[in-house]
Amino acid sequence: MKNKIIRSVGIAVMLCLWLGLAITAWLRPSDEISISERRQLAQFPAFSGQSILDGDFMSEFENYTLDQFPLRDQFRKLKAWFQYEVLNQKDNNGIFISQGYAAQVEYPLNENSVKNAVKKFNQLYETYMKDSGSTVFTAVIPDKNYYLSRQDGGLAMDYEALFSLIREGMPYSSYVNLTDSLMLEDYYCTDTHWRQERLLPAAQKLCEAMGISTPKMENYTVTTATETFFGVYYGQAALPMDPETLYILESDMLADCKVYNYETNMTTPVYDLEKLDGNDPYDVYLSGAAALLTIENPNSETDRELIVFRDSFGSSMIPLLVQGYERVTVVDTRYIAGSTLGEFIDFHGQDVLFLYSTLVLNNSYSMK
Repeated sequence: MKNKIIRSVGIAVMLCLWLGLAITAWLRPSDEISISERRQLAQFPAFSGQSILDGDFMSEFENYTLDQFPLRDQFRKLKAWFQYEVLNQKDNNGIFISQGYAAQVEYPLNENSVKNAVKKFNQLYETYMKDSGSTVFTAVIPDKNYYLSRQDGGLAMDYEALFSLIREGMPYSSYVNLTDSLMLEDYYCTDTHWRQERLLPAAQKLCEAMGISTPKMENYTVTTATETFFGVYYGQAALPMDPETLYILESDMLADCKVYNYETNMTTPVYDLEKLDGNDPYDVYLSGAAALLTIENPNSETDRELIVFRDSFGSSMIPLLVQGYERVTVVDTRYIAGSTLGEFIDFHGQDVLFLYSTLVLNNSYSMK
């Protein structure tokens, strides 16, 4: 009799809990974004007879209920803790924690993706650079698992094969190896990206290869941008991790530079401090994702120009290359088609740098 009462009470509590969650889900306003995951959340789908018949409504409604579930972040954290601590799984949502660093499982090497990237780079070279007199350089940015896997023996793609595919597929370009200029500590624990205040060795190697003066630490002031930086892996891993400090390297030369954004028709500083209050404080560097930018340096040591084809890693590196150029053009081919570049850029013998991370090269189909 006592066990029956306990079971009945337990069932009643569970029913009340689920009923309360269901009522809350229907009555609470929908959230537009998930700050922890840095993505748009699904909204209530449009209702129509056609969407019911073809199944679109129910499919979109399922996504809506999953995204708008009450206490969603708390349940995500509970699930992550259970997977890591109880089930002893090595990753959650494809994110693993090693030596205090959160990183993405990027395995195996996708050779077709790397070859696709090389094909697109070759098209850009043949169309715009081959007959322009440009000097071309290429550097691949290893993601932090390149260093983690060497220390803990974890699962990792064949990085050396990736480097070889890029190097051999672009014979017109001088390849700059950055792997020995970086280490694990140069990356954020909670984010994909590298730390700008630790990039001078890699920046110096690039500058030496391109024949411009190298940046020196005494030329910069290390300034704290925010002490509460949580990277993209923090939200994806859904585990408690300490906030990090995000720094910027400031100088009088960079303060005088102006960055023009072709999409917004706006001019901003090299470091857009307003972005620190946005979803991703890393956007402080060159205002984050942008298809096409130009940086004008009135204090340039030369009249040389540079064009950089890059992904988001380049945002924090490019300011450390500016001192050697009067004008730097920054292109992100994930947001602008290569076939249209001739409408915006006059290719006339500028230095050209292809600067891409292994994460993008192994998933290159986002490039237009």
